[in-house]
Amino acid sequence: MSPDNLGTYAENTWCPGCGNFAIMNAIKASLQTLAQEGTPLENFVLVSGIGCHAKIVDYINMNSFYSIHGRTIPAAEGIKLAKPDLKVIVFSGDGDSYGEGVEHLIFAAKRNIDITVIIHNNRVYGLTTGQYTPTSPLGFKGRSTPQGTNELPINPLELMLATGATFLARGTSHGIELLKNIFKEAILHKGFSLVDVLQVCVTYYNMYEYYDKRVYELKEHNSGDYQEALNKIREWDYNSDAKIPLGVFYKKELPTFEDRFLKPAGPVISRETKIKEVLKEDI
Repeated sequence: MSPDNLGTYAENTWCPGCGNFAIMNAIKASLQTLAQEGTPLENFVLVSGIGCHAKIVDYINMNSFYSIHGRTIPAAEGIKLAKPDLKVIVFSGDGDSYGEGVEHLIFAAKRNIDITVIIHNNRVYGLTTGQYTPTSPLGFKGRSTPQGTNELPINPLELMLATGATFLARGTSHGIELLKNIFKEAILHKGFSLVDVLQVCVTYYNMYEYYDKRVYELKEHNSGDYQEALNKIREWDYNSDAKIPLGVFYKKELPTFEDRFLKPAGPVISRETKIKEVLKEDI
């Protein structure tokens, strides 16, 4: 495990042009920077779920854990509570965590547990060849909806803000420099961090041109203001042709779940001592 070479012997099977390459290269660069600044790579654990995104842990030579579909968050929470000093980074797909695993995502944000969640949001089930997900737009035509979906997509960042997430950001797989900066900031944030990456699936939902025409980077934005963050998050609802802001929407420092959970409860009192104390009170 060396910051100079985080590659592995595993053959990469992502499609040429897949947005996952950008996420992988950005997280490698962020981890290398953090290692150079004094955080040993042994202090990181990568957790992935099921889907094209999950292969990322095969291609990065670091401690990692494969979970089942929709269950990346509880696996990451268990690791964090068992070893609070570790930095736990979760990779998950939009179907993985915005669909089947959304209840775990909501409670992780509510608890403000100190993990970083990176969502590979290609807005399609790529591994199973093109079904719609919770962030697919109304009318999306896929293998399971040839006539188009009848559902509006969710806005996951708005959901996470309302739930209590203390760090929320968005990037795209055509913006690797911004991704590097966001990933590093998210990892260093003490609390629940979620980065929604508009990661293009070139095979089943190629959105490169669509995003390239609409994205812009947040410049003069107060990430500590809840209402301002909400307004920026609502500029694009994953269904319209509005401009799409990228960057850090919200950041706030609050006590973490593990700090509260692992706080010393005081000295242990034996049953005999407690009985004696109760008897004295009765007298």
